[in-house]
Amino acid sequence: MQLLDTQTLILALVIVFGFFILMFVASGIKVLKEWERVAILRLGKYKAVKGPGIIWVTPILDRIAMKVSLRLLTYAFKTERSLTKDNVPVVVDAVMYFRVIDVEKAILSVERYTVAVELGAQTTLRETTGKVTLDQLLSDRDKIAQHLQELIDEKTEHWGVKVTSVEIRDVVIPSALQDAMSREAQADREGRARIILAQAELEAAENMLKAAKRYEESQVGFVLRTWNIMQEISKNANLIIMVPTNIPEVGTTTGVAAAMSAGTGGIKVPPNKGTVAPED
Repeated sequence: MQLLDTQTLILALVIVFGFFILMFVASGIKVLKEWERVAILRLGKYKAVKGPGIIWVTPILDRIAMKVSLRLLTYAFKTERSLTKDNVPVVVDAVMYFRVIDVEKAILSVERYTVAVELGAQTTLRETTGKVTLDQLLSDRDKIAQHLQELIDEKTEHWGVKVTSVEIRDVVIPSALQDAMSREAQADREGRARIILAQAELEAAENMLKAAKRYEESQVGFVLRTWNIMQEISKNANLIIMVPTNIPEVGTTTGVAAAMSAGTGGIKVPPNKGTVAPED
C-alpha cells in the first residue's frame, strides 16, 4: 500500500514537472509574419535578428526588443507657414515613402525609428523651403522633391532606413497672393495677345503695300480688283450701288472682259462705259 502511494506521488510529480516544462517551452514559441523581424536580447545584450515564421525565444533569458516591419511605409507631412527665400509664407504638403533595410540599426541606433524619420523629414522640408523662391517651388516640384529625398535619405541611412521617394502634393499660398498672381497672368496673356495682333497688322500692311505696287504696275489688275470689290458689296440685295464714274478706262474689250471675270453680281454696267464718244 505504501509502495503504491509512493509511485502515485512520483507519477504526479512527473506529470506536474512535465506540464511546467511544456508550458516553459510553449511560452517561448512565437510566430512572425513574412514581413516581420524581431531583435532578440539575451540578458540585455543584442543576440540576433529572427523571423519570419516560427521562432523560439528562451524564457527568462531572452527578450524581444522590438518588432520591425520590412514593408514600405508612408508618411504624410507638411510645413506650417514656412517662408520661402523671397519671404513668401507658404504651406507645403508632401508625402514620403520609406522602408527598413537594416533591422539591427533600426533597433539599436535609434529609440523609435519611425518618429525619428518623420521629424527629420519635417525639418528637411522646412530647411529646403527656405532656400528656394516661390517661383522655383511652384515650377520645379519634381527637382525639389528629388533633392528632399536625397537629403532625408542621407540622414536616415545611419538608422537602417531607406527613403525611396518624396513627392510634393500641394503648395498653399495666401489668397491675396493668389489674386495678384492671377492678375499678373491675365496681364501677361493680354500683352501677348496685343503683340500678336500688332504683328498681324504689320504683316497685313506689308502685304497691302506689295499689292498696291502690283496694281500700280498693272492697270488691268486694278480694274479687276475694283470690280471684284463691287461684286462683294453687291451680295446684299438691300443695297443700292453707286458706280463711280472715275474708274480707269482700259478700252471696251478689256473693260467688259474684266467685269465679266470679276462678276458684276447684278450691277448694271452703263452702256457707254468704256466707249469713245462720237465727235461732233
